[in-house]
Amino acid sequence: MDALDVARWQFGVTTVYHFLFVPLTIGLSVLVAILQTLWHRTGNERYLKLTKFYGKLFLINFAMGVVTGIVQEFQFGMNWSDYSRFVGDVFGAPLAIEALVAFFLESTFIGLWIFGWDRLPKRAHLASIWAAAIGTNLSAYFILAANSFMQNPVGYKVNPDTGRAELTDFPAVLTNKVALITFPHTLAGSFLVAGSLVAAVGLWHLIRNRDSADTGAYRFAAKFGSWVVLVASAAVLFTGDLQGKIMTDVQPMKMAAAEGLYTTESPASFSVLTVGSLDGSREVFAIKIPYLLSYLGTGDPNGTVHGINDLQAQYATQYGAGSYTPIIPVTYWSFRFMIAFGMAAAAIALLVLWSQRKGRTPTSKWLLRAGLAMPVLPLLANSFGWIFTEMGRQPWIVFGEMLTRNGVSRSVSLAEVLTSFTAFTLIYATLAVIEVKLLLRYAKAGVPDVSETPPSDDTDDAERPLAFAY
Repeated sequence: MDALDVARWQFGVTTVYHFLFVPLTIGLSVLVAILQTLWHRTGNERYLKLTKFYGKLFLINFAMGVVTGIVQEFQFGMNWSDYSRFVGDVFGAPLAIEALVAFFLESTFIGLWIFGWDRLPKRAHLASIWAAAIGTNLSAYFILAANSFMQNPVGYKVNPDTGRAELTDFPAVLTNKVALITFPHTLAGSFLVAGSLVAAVGLWHLIRNRDSADTGAYRFAAKFGSWVVLVASAAVLFTGDLQGKIMTDVQPMKMAAAEGLYTTESPASFSVLTVGSLDGSREVFAIKIPYLLSYLGTGDPNGTVHGINDLQAQYATQYGAGSYTPIIPVTYWSFRFMIAFGMAAAAIALLVLWSQRKGRTPTSKWLLRAGLAMPVLPLLANSFGWIFTEMGRQPWIVFGEMLTRNGVSRSVSLAEVLTSFTAFTLIYATLAVIEVKLLLRYAKAGVPDVSETPPSDDTDDAERPLAFAY
């Protein structure tokens, strides 16, 4: 073990941990805005209750996401200074815009939304949550644009004197074809998470509190969240198909690693299950669907998909001696876990809708248990998706330009990285306990009493006392 190994583990742990909060924040911000819009348009009190209820869960998650996101960015200077030096001119531009524009928009209007319930006119207050949701999604785009440069570097040139990548075409970075498809795929995954949470909490209260006066609100939440999950699942499949074709184009080794495809095939079969050798160098046994991989990768059932062995030989010739193959078991299984967990969440959403057909109230304990697992499944799907995305790019930190081993900080010792890794892990474990306890506490509390509602018109009422909704 050396500093590089620990630095990679630390960045992987902090990134996966941070991303547990990101999809819920992205998706729930929009769903809360939709719920408040329904209340604004209909005046139905149940929508107001659900807005405040899920808005509280959104704010808890948002706070945790901000804290963990800041720590993640510190690591570029701590453990990956050579990478930061090489790519900072390009990588820093979208991150700077994200912080100065998108995050500022997001945080400012969240503040107005929290404290403006009895101060702002209804339309202005509604606009504040929509502005916060737009800011949240803009943040996601700029961050994904930066990440997409690592997958498919564009809009730059390497200065031979300084050895640094210099930005030459910022619009090209923002319109990177990897970013253009990764963004909607990430949004779909985020709505899958947020819809699952909305449905699961609504279902739990609907089954456990069948005689509650708020049964109608919980029934709507369970149905609303389930429909969001189903629509998001369809969007994930559609955007995932497009992403697979782009991945085959710009990172063919990643597609080959996802399928455990060692030799070039035309047509290529999709692997349902492949058992490889212990070192991941060859296929031992496989169950495959003919033509499917060719279609997923190229759009043509008879298209050619390059294999691991051929690509390794090509890269060795192009970039020099060395291994350019990622860890095949990790890429193969993370890709399948991503799909399996996402499909499981969609299946539970169908069961939730079926259990409420024709006005029925679900009572099954098995459905309740499935509902409790529902928010966790898409979170796992998102996490495994990012593990696949980042591990499938290895050994590159910037594909085709910089190897991961060349991006680590040369002045940081193994002991220093171990110390920071241990400290971060302990802090994150503590934050995880706090996050889960807060979410469970407020989720179990149910929808709030809204007997005192905001002004019904669009005029300011400065004489009203400030009433905190949270």
